[in-house]
Parts: sequence; C-alpha cells; structure tokens
Amino acid sequence: MKCLSDYLWQTLVPLLFFSFLWMLFKYIDEQEKVEKANQERTEMELKFLKSQINPHVLLNNLNTIYAYSIDKPSQTPDLILKLSENLKHVLYETNANKVLLEKELNFIENYIEFQRIRTQGIKKVKYTATTDDKNYSIAPLLLITIIENAFKHSSVHSEIHINIEVVNGVLTLKCTNLFDPNKTQNSDTIGLKNLKKRLLLIYPDQHELQLNEKDNLFSVLLNLHLN
Repeated sequence: MKCLSDYLWQTLVPLLFFSFLWMLFKYIDEQEKVEKANQERTEMELKFLKSQINPHVLLNNLNTIYAYSIDKPSQTPDLILKLSENLKHVLYETNANKVLLEKELNFIENYIEFQRIRTQGIKKVKYTATTDDKNYSIAPLLLITIIENAFKHSSVHSEIHINIEVVNGVLTLKCTNLFDPNKTQNSDTIGLKNLKKRLLLIYPDQHELQLNEKDNLFSVLLNLHLN
C-alpha cells in the first residue's frame, strides 16, 4: 500500500500540476484573443466614426470658397490656404491616435473663420482659446463636433459662444447657442451621438460631457483630461 501510495503521489501530483498549467496558459491565450478582437473592433469603430466627420466638415468649407470665388474673388486665396491647412490636418495628421493640441486648435480656428464668413450678417461668433502649455496631445477631430453642431443648429440672428481653456492638463470646452425648438433638438444629432461613442472609447473615466437645453438655449460643457 505504501508503494502504491507513493506511486500515485508521484504520478498524480505532476499530472495535476501540469494540467493546471495547461488550463492557465489556455485561459491566458483566450483572454489575449478576446483583448485583441476588442482592440481591433475599437480601432475599426473609431475609423468609421472619424470617416463620418471628415467629409462633412470639408464640404462646408468648399461651399464657402465657391461662394467667395464669385462674390469676393480677392479674398479667395486666403480661404484656399486655410482649407489647404485643414486638408493636411485631416488627411495626414488625424491618422494618429493623438495629435498636438496646438494643431487641433489651429484646425478649429480655421473652421470658425470659414463659418464667420459663411454666416456673416446672420450669426455672430465669440471665440476664445487659452492653454498653459502647447505640448498637450488630444484625439483628433473631437472638439470640432461640438462646434459644428452649434453652427448647424443655432437660430438666425443669434450669437454662438465658444470658449476653450486648458489648465493643468484638463481641457474645458464651453459652447452655447440659441436654437429653434420646432426643429430637431441639438442633443439628438448624429454628431453628438458620435462624440459620446468616441469619448467612451478613447477617454473612459477621463471625461465629463454635459448637454443642456433650457429656454431655447443649448449648452455643451466638456471636461477632458489630456494625456
């Protein structure tokens, strides 16, 4: 019996040990496959969400240039230069997961300048941007969704207020505009739904997005912890 007990001990213990190791490595391998699949799905979804943004923004700019080439041809070259800068930003720099905040702000300023021209005499724009450091990074084409939504859904002969401030690595974007309650509500737009998805994918637990509608005033407050 002693010999049998020793034999079983010497046989079963290594067998159980190696069986445990095999199950552990199999579990780790499965987890890696699941994580890889989730990462690929996230990357594909981000690319799809970005593809929804790019053509729409650029099409608006092209329409503005077309109108100016007819009415004010002397100012068209400057607009073409701004559009060229934005095209470069969208086509080349936004392929990265993060871009310099300075470049993203320049993209936004060019966009707002186009909108100022396009809505001249119809809407007023008050825009300010300050940062305590130019070396922050941010996910590309993230803030433009909020700003574009304000121009798209604001009432005629109203003011749009846009303020961007970065302090100690925290970006705060405040944007307000009047809207027509008889039209589609601002918070239901595809662009803002797109933004919510991107924030959850890129900045989980690192952002706070507030959308408010009161007395025909729509406001957006975004707090974002930059890396």
